[in-house]
Amino acid sequence: MAPSTHTDVMIRTYGPGQVPPLVDVAADIWADAHPELVANPGAATAGLSVPALHRQITGHLKREGFALVMAYEGGSAVGFAYGFPCTADYWFGPDLVDQVPAGARTDRLMGLCELAVRPPWQSRGIGTQMHAELLRVIAPQWSSLLALPSNRRGQDLYARLGYEYAGPYVNEPGGPQFDLLLLHVSNAS
Repeated sequence: MAPSTHTDVMIRTYGPGQVPPLVDVAADIWADAHPELVANPGAATAGLSVPALHRQITGHLKREGFALVMAYEGGSAVGFAYGFPCTADYWFGPDLVDQVPAGARTDRLMGLCELAVRPPWQSRGIGTQMHAELLRVIAPQWSSLLALPSNRRGQDLYARLGYEYAGPYVNEPGGPQFDLLLLHVSNAS
């Protein structure tokens, strides 16, 4: 299905019990949005693959406050995002927790785990709408995410949303280096 020029995108929010039937749809959207990772065998070794996404989402379903949003156009899923409230120790880890602003350590923090939009629907505000819905549902004072430095489209979106670089982050020895990005929600436009 090709995107229309005039769009009526519907954003739906799902709680943990509603997500298992949607994991394959989310993984398909993720694969469409990240063809460079899907085609790279090294990415799978680094935990950036469809099976890794399945494990990640399934593991995060147990987190209190988990929410997944999915964007639909014409009945087809074109984007998804998910996150949950978390502690600074959990999200930043011992190497970075003391380097982030005090509020990000003490105020309500959302870990934004994934945000992906199928390429034909990118640059149409869908990622922004899904992000806004997660902020509404989870109601954090701070939001944080990990982004690959090479993901220019994602980096551009996060900069437009008000995220700022907080440091390099490696989630496992030998894993890829991510940019840890932070958003003070009350400062966001």
